[in-house]
Amino acid sequence: MIRALDGRGVERRAHWRGDEAAQLVEFAVALPLLVLFVVGIFDFSGAFTLKQRLTVLARDAARSAAGSPTTDVQAPSTLSGAPGSVIGAFETIDNNLLGTNLSDCAVNPIPVRSGLTWTYSSPASPTGCVTPGLTIIINRGYSFPPTGATAPGVTCQSQPLGGQMALIGTCVSIQYAFPWKFGRVANVLGRTTVLPPQVSAVAVALNEN
Repeated sequence: MIRALDGRGVERRAHWRGDEAAQLVEFAVALPLLVLFVVGIFDFSGAFTLKQRLTVLARDAARSAAGSPTTDVQAPSTLSGAPGSVIGAFETIDNNLLGTNLSDCAVNPIPVRSGLTWTYSSPASPTGCVTPGLTIIINRGYSFPPTGATAPGVTCQSQPLGGQMALIGTCVSIQYAFPWKFGRVANVLGRTTVLPPQVSAVAVALNEN
């Protein structure tokens, strides 16, 4: 035991053996967990808010495209490589992102087409946001059964009909990169945390024409 004398020659224990030292040790142990907790609150609330915004955008874009005649998907492609209804849905999303001061990650305005699905993607090194940037998928021929249908996936791939008559709609998927900090803090503390690189939202609207 370490002992010391005060100014009057009275023996006393070293200061670091007192209650203050114990509190300091407890704070040092609790601080990393407190930081992780605070970062988690900000991170997950930010991701939840972003998902809500993307969900509204996906619904608006799906309704916009679904209200257009389906004959335009058979028409010759425009200079952007997509029919007017798809361009309108894309611009609904892109303009709203920019209008709310959220980067569009330099998404390419010329999509890749596969059947009745058009995919817009950011470059390998997106500007204004983290990799993998922004991905927008618009399927103007999304089919699903009247009963037993499941929630649409982020790829907007049509569902098996199981012998039922097909309902045809427009599916819009938005996948936006989110810069997680929670995972990095957890890794520093020796915990492996895998979080999705993108926050996604999907919406479907029945084609009206």
